[in-house]
Amino acid sequence: MNFESFEEIIVYAIEKENEAAAFYADAATKEPFSGVREALEEMANEERKHAAMLENIGENKEALKDYEFKWIPDIKRSDYMVDLVYEPGMHYSDLLKLAMKREEKALAMYNDLQNKTDNEEYIKLFKVLCQEEAKHKRFLENLYDDYMAEQGD
Repeated sequence: MNFESFEEIIVYAIEKENEAAAFYADAATKEPFSGVREALEEMANEERKHAAMLENIGENKEALKDYEFKWIPDIKRSDYMVDLVYEPGMHYSDLLKLAMKREEKALAMYNDLQNKTDNEEYIKLFKVLCQEEAKHKRFLENLYDDYMAEQGD
């Protein structure tokens, strides 16, 4: 990723968040199972929040100032999974794998974008978004582990 300006970085990140929100929202409309549908809708809402943070970058200073960073352990479950393509009605475990990989890539993107600026406020925003993506990834990995345990795996 090569960018000419910080504005390009923000536009790119907003596009990625909107793309993720659209993916989860679209997948939710195609899901026959209400529990899966609700989880996808929640993921879409979270991605929309990230896009809003980026869109309102100048207004986030106060909110970012009080943000509490907490270590989010990475159990690296998604590191051992391949990328999947969404298909309506795909098995729940595959849907979780797909979502984990998406969050893993978003986390990597924000880690990379931190290194594209020397503005401390922007770096903090990207660190916040890293933590948020790490939370999503961990949440999905826990769902996957719980589901697989229920299946006897």
